[in-house]
This record gives sequence, C-alpha cells and structure tokens, in this order.
Amino acid sequence: MMSSLNNFSVPLLGFAAYSGTGKTTLLTQLIPQLTALGLNIAVVKHSHHDIEIDKPGKDSYQLRKAGACQLLLAGTKRAILFNEYEKKEDKKLSEQLQLLDADCLDLVLVEGYRDEPFNKIELHRSSLNKAYLFENDTNIIALASDKKLQNCHVTQLDINNLSQLIQFILDYLQTQRSKLNR
Repeated sequence: MMSSLNNFSVPLLGFAAYSGTGKTTLLTQLIPQLTALGLNIAVVKHSHHDIEIDKPGKDSYQLRKAGACQLLLAGTKRAILFNEYEKKEDKKLSEQLQLLDADCLDLVLVEGYRDEPFNKIELHRSSLNKAYLFENDTNIIALASDKKLQNCHVTQLDINNLSQLIQFILDYLQTQRSKLNR
C-alpha cells in the first residue's frame, strides 16, 4: 500500500465533480489532444455499479464464472484484465493503480475517487447550483469552472477552454515528473 497517492511512480491527476458536470465528456476531449503530444495516458474511472463487460456464453465469461480470480483476455489489438474480488466492496485507488503497467505511462487521469487524497482539478458548472468542493478539499489544486470567483485560493481555469486546461495539465506533469525524479 502506498503512503501517499501523490508518490505513485506516475503522476496522477484527478477530476472531481458532481454527477452531471461533464467529467467523462471533458476527458474524452482532453485525452486525444494529450496523446497527440506523445503522452501515454491511463484512465482510472470509478464506478459505484457492478461492472460486467463480458458476455454470458463467451469462453472468457465461462472461465471467470468457473472461479478464476483473474483472467487476462489477450488479443492482437488489446488485452483486458478481469479481476474478481472476493469481498464485494469498493477498492481504494491505490489498490487499483497497482493493476496498471506504470512503466509505459506518462500520466494517470482519474475520474472519481473524489474523497481520496491526491491532486485533483475540480470541475464546476454554475447551472448545477452545487457547492464548491475545493473549499473542503485541500487536494484540489485547480478549479475549472464556467464562472470566475473573486475569493478562490486555487488556480482558476475556464472549463470551456481546452487549450488552457491542456497547458495546465502539461505544466502539472512537468512539475510532478521533476518531483518524482528527485
């Protein structure tokens, strides 16, 4: 178990927001631009739902249901690692990060795990009338919103300005890389 998520071997950056803010939509816009810059990105997306992407009747499904606690489905274009957990409880982000091949990654983006202690950008849309998370979360390092605040102690970004968000992420990545290489 890692003592601090911010000491993971690859820089982590989370996106924290209430449901309906557009976390996934924003990530699907950011990721192609970051990968076009040559970055290898992993995404960890937390789900509160039971996940089942395998289909009944398929060999992989049958092998998992037969009792395999891990199944690696390997193909020519991708591999999928299934982990079956004995305890039906949410795993900590640090446990999920251990499943990644960190050696080939430049950055891990995290959607969810809002309450875990690692660096995050808060996404906020004023139309949702939700409270700001940064006021009670010292791990939020920036606020990406559609409204500029007067009294805000974190970096403010325009949630609708992809270039600005990408530059923030690149600057963050450079800072984190230098910290990890000490």
